Amino acid sequence: MTANGEISWWWRDLGGAPEPRQPLPGDIDVDVAIVGAGFTGLWTAYYLKTLQPDLRVSVLEQRFAGFGASGRNGGWLTNAVTGGRDRYALSHGVEAANAQQRALNETVDEVIAVADSEGIDADIAKGGEFEVARTPAQLARMRAHVGDEQGWAHTDLEYLDASAAASRIGVAGTLGATWHPHCARIHPGKLVRGLAAAVERRGVVIHEQTRVVRIEPGRAATDRGTVRATHVLRATEGFTPDLAGEHRTWLPMNSSMIVTEPLPSSFWDAAGWAGRETLGDYAHVYMYAQRTADDRIAFGGRGVPYRYGSRVDADGRTQQRTIASLSALLRDFFPGTADAAIDHAWAGVLGVPRDWAATVGLDRTSGLGWAGGYVGTGVTATNLAGRTLADLVLGRDTGLVRLPWVGHRAKRWEVEPLRWVAVQAIYAAYRTADRIEASGRSSRTAWPAAVAGWVAGR
Repeated sequence: MTANGEISWWWRDLGGAPEPRQPLPGDIDVDVAIVGAGFTGLWTAYYLKTLQPDLRVSVLEQRFAGFGASGRNGGWLTNAVTGGRDRYALSHGVEAANAQQRALNETVDEVIAVADSEGIDADIAKGGEFEVARTPAQLARMRAHVGDEQGWAHTDLEYLDASAAASRIGVAGTLGATWHPHCARIHPGKLVRGLAAAVERRGVVIHEQTRVVRIEPGRAATDRGTVRATHVLRATEGFTPDLAGEHRTWLPMNSSMIVTEPLPSSFWDAAGWAGRETLGDYAHVYMYAQRTADDRIAFGGRGVPYRYGSRVDADGRTQQRTIASLSALLRDFFPGTADAAIDHAWAGVLGVPRDWAATVGLDRTSGLGWAGGYVGTGVTATNLAGRTLADLVLGRDTGLVRLPWVGHRAKRWEVEPLRWVAVQAIYAAYRTADRIEASGRSSRTAWPAAVAGWVAGR
């Protein structure tokens, strides 16, 4: 029987949710209060204490470190520029856009280096990112993407024809693929657990079981007391709408995953995937997958994309129809998994700004800082955000604080029911476009996808 929820399989693989740390004991005074103990908050704390060991830093977390997206994601440590480089080229120039890409490339290696230096075994394998096209329309879209990517610096994207792609990973029906080296597979639960321990070794106090209800200049108000601080940093990603005054800042988008039982060597002999690449595709409602360290396939995609009123789940449980659709897609990709058991399914929320572009920043007047809106590409970006926030708080004049995503602001999401209707319509259109393309009725991007992109503002 498929386990459902229980936070995620990553946490189940570690023996279940950890024993929670102690909550905030009451009112306290610190130099920096960080709200949220996911990757963003933990990386920020890590670099703050690395750069200035005497700084008093506290992290406030409603459940436990890694409860949210940091402990539920697909385990892609990749170099994606959330929202794309074009917007930065328009706002800051081509060199700034290239600098953003170079910084993310370097961040992949930074995370790997820190994990090594801190003794964090997170099943890291830097095999690159491999994405397949399985319909003529996807192939046309992929070729256009290759042409665009190769016009930018630091992308290092390679095109593989059907034969070359099949020799790497045997995905049924592959017409072509792309690969780039700036991506590693990770076990996110192991990474976030190890990072939390590394932060504590540096003297940071993580207060779990502590719900922050409001962030104001100089203070974070919680259900356990008030934390007074010179700087208060918001690192709440998909849970941001729960904070007072932030309900329309970012939309909590749902993404779901399944994981198979360990697959036999006969499957891997046929399928390949020896390079441990992460696997994606060029569908509009795209999938993402990895080969785990114990030879399972962890396979994800969109289920029900959004809950009315920006509601978020409590324990990662996902819908049965989502489990069925992801299982069917997995078996379409890999017919050899037809008899494989699905051991676990779960879901998480990611933060989506109205313009789909990630951001990091600090208001020096109020002392309030923020980072997030990664739209599902945050495993790498959280580290870059953490280093950037640390430099901003400490007033360091570095190249990181001059990257074009620093200080970026997006307009707020529409009120309900407009945003619920819009998100449902967007993903209905994307799914319709995928069905049209899969049927062979269109060799180019189907028109519903263009309409969806316009509505989404992408």
